[in-house]
Formats: sequence, C-alpha cells, structure tokens
Amino acid sequence: MSMNPRRKVTYSLPEELVEAITHVVREGAAPSYSAFVERALNEEVRRAREKALADAFADAAADPDFLADIDETMRAFRHVDDEAEVADE
Repeated sequence: MSMNPRRKVTYSLPEELVEAITHVVREGAAPSYSAFVERALNEEVRRAREKALADAFADAAADPDFLADIDETMRAFRHVDDEAEVADE
C-alpha cells in the first residue's frame, strides 16, 4: 500500500461516465473505483506537466535573449568540445 496519506474527496461526474467506470472496473480494469480514478488522474497530471514543459521549451526557442545566451555559452565552451573530439580520435 502507498505511504502517501489519503484524503477523501467528492466530485460530480456525468452519469454516463460513472456507468462506464463501473463497467470497466467490474471487468477488471482496476481493483477498485478509487484505483481506476487515481490512475486516470495521474495520467492527466503527467500529460499536463509534459505540455507545460513543452510550452516552456517552445517559448524559450522563440526568445531571442535566451537564444543569444545559448549561442554565447556554446561559443564560450567550444574549446572543450574541440578537445573532446581530439581525444576521441
């Protein structure tokens, strides 16, 4: 069992969705309603976080100041890359 503390919450869901959850849980998709909902919510949280990260990357890729900083950093450390290439030969 999870060591995370549990908190009981209540949500209103469309009847059709509740019936669908009931059906899939009875068919063995999850050991309980709570487990099914927890898994679904964890997946949605993961997707939301991935989208936020992708959005942040997209914003950075369009930010001229960020791109200039990256370019400056790459130039500053180019000698390290050059040394690594020589060592690999």
